[in-house]
Formats: sequence, structure tokens, C-alpha cells
Amino acid sequence: MKFNATEFEGCFVIEPQLISDERGWFSRVFCQEEALPFMGALKFVQINHSFNTKKGTFRGMHYQVSPYKEAKLIRCISGAVLDFVLDIRENSPTFLKWISIELSAKNRRMIFIPEGCAHGFQTLEDNSELIYHHTVFYNKDADRGILYNDPLVNIKLPIETSIISDKDKNYLLLDQNFKGI
Repeated sequence: MKFNATEFEGCFVIEPQLISDERGWFSRVFCQEEALPFMGALKFVQINHSFNTKKGTFRGMHYQVSPYKEAKLIRCISGAVLDFVLDIRENSPTFLKWISIELSAKNRRMIFIPEGCAHGFQTLEDNSELIYHHTVFYNKDADRGILYNDPLVNIKLPIETSIISDKDKNYLLLDQNFKGI
């Protein structure tokens, strides 16, 4: 596994190291020992699987507040998505900035998102699937979101949105008083 730092502290794009022969290939998806210097001693407690039928589907920007802040490890196992990370850590030098990375079944990359960041994605192909590993259980009362096109954030989606949930398109706008988490 190769860990590539992003501009966000603690956020890494992870590339598999394939071992190939006449049978095909093999790679590690996760190894605690290899991840320790980058991700710390994590314990994943919940794994979610998202299937999205239509290109242009948008999900996000989701996060949980204390004491349920979570880190996530995300991989696209079918199709392709543009994955977004929004830094909402109030003391971070990249506060309210965002990055994006293409995750696909073809490139096999993963992204590790540390606590204090919101996450979302837009599907680039029909029938795209993601697997999410979470360090904290989902808690309905701690569940929050940020509108992706809020003027303070202004995430640019690469294609027109075909499907977005009412919940995701109706998050309240941030104002200058948003302090982060």
C-alpha cells in the first residue's frame, strides 16, 4: 500500500501495490501495521456499502459531531466517483477548503478521511458502488451535513446532478459564525 499525502492534514490517498502473475493479481486492501504511521491505531467498527444506479448522483456532504466524530476509509469497487473531502476542523489551516479525488474500480485507489472532515461524492458512471469503513457507529442525533454549493464552500461538481436526496439538497447554508468541529 502506498500512502500519498493530500493538502489536508491526516488525509491520504492510498494506492494498492499489485502483485501480478499468470493467475491475475493480488493486493492488500488494508494492513494495520502499514497504516499505523499514517492513520494511527484505528479500529473500524462499521462497514457500509453504497450502490448508485445513475451517473450524476450526488451524496454528501456528511459528517458526525462529537462525541461521534468519525474517520472513514473509502473505496470504489464498481464504476467511478469523484470523491470530495471538506475540512471543517476550526483550527485547521485548510478550514472550509475542499479537495477531490477520482475513485474507481479501475484505479483501485482509496481515500482515508480523518475526523473533522465532511465527505461526499458524485457518481461518474452508472452502477457505481463504494465501501466505507467507519471508526464510529452511525448516530442519528450526531448526523450533520453541509450543502455542497454553499457560497462559503462552493464545491464544483464535474457533471450535472441527476439525483440528490431531499436531505442533501436542503442543508442550511453556513454563515460566518460556523466554527467547525
